[in-house]
Parts: sequence; structure tokens; C-alpha cells
Amino acid sequence: MNVAQLLDDATARIAAALGLEKREARLEARVLASHTWGVDAAWLIAHDTDALSDSQIAAFQSLLSQRLQGRPIAYLVGMREFYGRPFQVSPDVLIPRPDTELLVELALARLPPDQPMDVLDLGTGSGCIAITLALERPLARVTAVDRSATALTIAQRNADNLNAHVEFLISDWFAAFAGRRFDLIVGNPPYIAQTDPHLARGDVRFEPMTALAAGHDGLDDLRRLIPAACAHLNPGGSLLLEHGYDQAEAVQPLLRMNRIQPTQSWADLAGILRVSGGKLSK
Repeated sequence: MNVAQLLDDATARIAAALGLEKREARLEARVLASHTWGVDAAWLIAHDTDALSDSQIAAFQSLLSQRLQGRPIAYLVGMREFYGRPFQVSPDVLIPRPDTELLVELALARLPPDQPMDVLDLGTGSGCIAITLALERPLARVTAVDRSATALTIAQRNADNLNAHVEFLISDWFAAFAGRRFDLIVGNPPYIAQTDPHLARGDVRFEPMTALAAGHDGLDDLRRLIPAACAHLNPGGSLLLEHGYDQAEAVQPLLRMNRIQPTQSWADLAGILRVSGGKLSK
């Protein structure tokens, strides 16, 4: 079997097993092949008629079989791109998603490039939000917390790989911050209802449940962290939180009750209200 034949076969199997369009399935097959053999996409094209050894085929089929069972491709290759940069991931952290880039864009709009400001990222996971903000705004003093020591190890590794200066602390939300205040607090907390059927589908089946689910309506962590966040904001500081597709109406009153005025919600590329926040009134 040569390279082209193996990729054609894998594309068909991925599309059938996961219900993907042929183009997306083809891309996944190429990603798996590039990772397995340590080559780039150009090599796959230039060597499409090359015969493969039994060991090359076996290594590829091992990863392919896991993908056909639904395991996220990001976990299989150990990496996912976010805001144009590669981030290492493992099943100990959520897979960075394009929707969260909205949170980053909104945060950057509140961080002047020429001013040093104190920033906190809640539940940092892979560190993709905190690291991106630190790289895009070098003057910002960025701190990131997570209650998982394993997640913080991955986040620190990503920061080292990308040359980002971020302070990482293990903390259950604000437990480590007595008296400390910030100019901007951002977060992508757990916000899925524990009974949501989506938790049994797709990539999320393999992601850490503690980073996904938050009580019967998905709002447990948001109810807890919003008052605490406001207690750790400087007057006039901003709070930005990602939430579920149908939670903006529930999150906005929580923000207003804690002096976030005016509150606002922003839509992602799909037109879904994905982030809510505002400034702490002085």
C-alpha cells in the first residue's frame, strides 16, 4: 500500500465512522499521517506514490483505530492550534476551541498595548488564553490559575515553548488571592448542565468532566465566581466570562447584581451569545 491509498482508505473510514464531510475527514487523515511519520503536508503530496513499510502502516492504523472510536484528534497528536499558535494538550485539559478566541479578542480590546495592566485567567487549563494575552500584550502582568496541578504543568510547558511570561498558581478560583486585585479578569469556567446529552457525544466524552459540567443548570461555578471576581477587580476593571449558548440571559443579572455595569453579551462567529461581561462600577 502506498501513501495515497492509505490516506484514501482512512478518509473513507473516518467519514463513515464519525459522520464527517469528505474534506474534513481527509484533513484528519493527513494530520494523523503527518504526526505518525514525522512529516509535513508537503511530504505527503510529494510522496503519494511511495510504498509504506509494515511498521509505518501499523503505527498509522493504531492512531486511526483510536480516532474511529471517537477519541479527539487533538489528544492523539497532543496539540491544537489556538490564535495561530500550537498548544500542547492532553486528556487532563480541555481542547482549545475557536469559539474561545472571541474571549481573547474582547480581552485584547481592553488591554492597551502601551500600558502595564494586571490580568487574571480563571481555570486556565492548557493556558491558551493567558499565554495568548501575554504574547499579544507584553506589558500585561498575566496570572493564571487552575485547581488541577496536572493542567498547570501543561500550561507551564506551553508558556515555556512559546516564550510567554505568565504566573501560574494552583487555586480553587480565588482561594490564593486574598486582597489581590486585577484590572481584567477573564475565564472559561465549566458551564454545561450535568444532564446535558452533549456530554455523551463527540470530543467532550474524552475531556475532563470537572472542566465541563457545573450543576443541574450549568451555572454553579458562574454563580460562585462572579461575586468573587468582582471583589478582586479594581474599580473600573473588566470581567469577561465565556458561557453556554443559552445562558446569556441568566448570566447578565448575576453580573448586574455584583456592580458590573453596563453588562453586555457578545456573539461568536456562529451568531451565538458566547461571552458576557462589563466593567465594575466605581
